[in-house]
Amino acid sequence: MTYAVLVASSRSDSNTRLLAEAAFARAQGGYEDLSALHIGYYAHDFANEGDDFFPLIQRLLDSELWVLSTPLYWYTMSAQCKTFLDRFTDLLEIHKPEGRLLRGKSLAVVCSGTNVAMPSAFDEPFALTCNYLGMRFLGSHYAQFSADGVISDAAARAAAGFGARCLAQIGEARAAV
Repeated sequence: MTYAVLVASSRSDSNTRLLAEAAFARAQGGYEDLSALHIGYYAHDFANEGDDFFPLIQRLLDSELWVLSTPLYWYTMSAQCKTFLDRFTDLLEIHKPEGRLLRGKSLAVVCSGTNVAMPSAFDEPFALTCNYLGMRFLGSHYAQFSADGVISDAAARAAAGFGARCLAQIGEARAAV
């Protein structure tokens, strides 16, 4: 099974990246650092069509599972993560064949922050997006980091458990077909 992790943090070596690596240590599709790519915001006139978004999508289409790894900023996903999701509109309007290939893919989210827990509505944009596109939303995993950026052994084990459950769900869905 191929899966890719998209790190949507303003820092490449962030707590968010540490959490993603704990949950999905061997991402066969690799890690993509959204901050290192030039992905412009969604524009009605598709002014950003020549940026890194579509080449990234083309690399991701071979992966069954896409993992979004985002810090918790102001009770929601990072700007990098939101911009990435907003650009899915390009796949519905100007890259329709590739947009249709999202159907049946799976999405999971790992989130890091200093809050005790993520807000109850955090998953809703991801779940609704997946539902609209025909993707399977496998849920999210949140880990609280200390102010010094240390992930506890227990938090790392819990993240690894989440990753294993996501991969098992995909395996079960495959077996049912």
